Amino acid sequence: MSDPTSNSTTPSGGLLGLLSRLPGSYAGPQTPETAPYGLVGVGEGTLAAHLLQALALPSLTRSGTQFVLGSPDAGTLATDYADLAEVAGATARRISTGGRPDEIDVLVPGGPLSTYHFAQAVAYASGHAEEARQADAAMADLAARCAPNIEENNPARDLAWSLWGRTPLLLSAPDADALPHAWQQLLARTGKTLAVPLLGDVLPLTCGAFDARHEQGDAKVALLLGDTDPALLLAREILESRIDEIIHVPAPNGAQGYPAALALWYFGAWVAAYLAERYDAEPADPAVLARAQATLSGEGGGRTDGDLRLSAPRDDLRRTRVQEEPDWADDNDEDDLDDPEDREED
Repeated sequence: MSDPTSNSTTPSGGLLGLLSRLPGSYAGPQTPETAPYGLVGVGEGTLAAHLLQALALPSLTRSGTQFVLGSPDAGTLATDYADLAEVAGATARRISTGGRPDEIDVLVPGGPLSTYHFAQAVAYASGHAEEARQADAAMADLAARCAPNIEENNPARDLAWSLWGRTPLLLSAPDADALPHAWQQLLARTGKTLAVPLLGDVLPLTCGAFDARHEQGDAKVALLLGDTDPALLLAREILESRIDEIIHVPAPNGAQGYPAALALWYFGAWVAAYLAERYDAEPADPAVLARAQATLSGEGGGRTDGDLRLSAPRDDLRRTRVQEEPDWADDNDEDDLDDPEDREED
């Protein structure tokens, strides 16, 4: 169906360009760390850690390598996890979008696309290089089909059109509960739309949610994310008589495991960007989010000269930085240093 609201001027061109270049853009460490592995995520690293559960990484380990994914707004908690891991006997590997140089092992780009860099860094470092390459291949295929110049049969544009003006309900099989989490984040942060994840046992939810007020099923669309199971198929049958539409969003090209999870996150990012476009909204992070994160990171109170911190450029696809690189502190790119004198006052 052609979209009467589409036009050649794309207000979200910046983000769409970043999305087009995202597959294969991870350029950080690829050497596996010492096994066994543990993984926790806080702040901006929370979603990536959830998606990485497809690699069956436990939360904590007493030996080997403990990956801690974080950002300055959750820096204290990330430090606590790293200290706990080292006391227990593991080596902490800290991956973050910013913070004190001595508390970062890998610096990744910030913003809504940081999930990709977090996830690929852990996939390579935990010995899953083949899965990381498969994820990039699946994403590259999606990029070719979802690019802004594809106006007909563009799956991301078509799904955004189906979501426009509706409230999405997000469902998945229990072993893929990271997908409703991911899509809720993407649709809110980028698509400026509230989506409702239905988590846990979906049958009581779908059977009873609309019985008292049937009109609540109006303007609702359910997205079945990833592979289905018998309970999810039953939930689909139940919802068919209660809401407007049900759409299955499978992994591209039959991908499984971690490649499927990251590719579906990536597809959700495309859908969210086009949904913002439908609403004539800017898909970039709202200013209030940046201020809230800055407040939590302690930036509101000023710093002393000795309190140097690093901050990765938001939505930037330059090389992922590694602490051991000799030019870390001497980088001439001033965007990599979070200087309070350069920060605009709100």
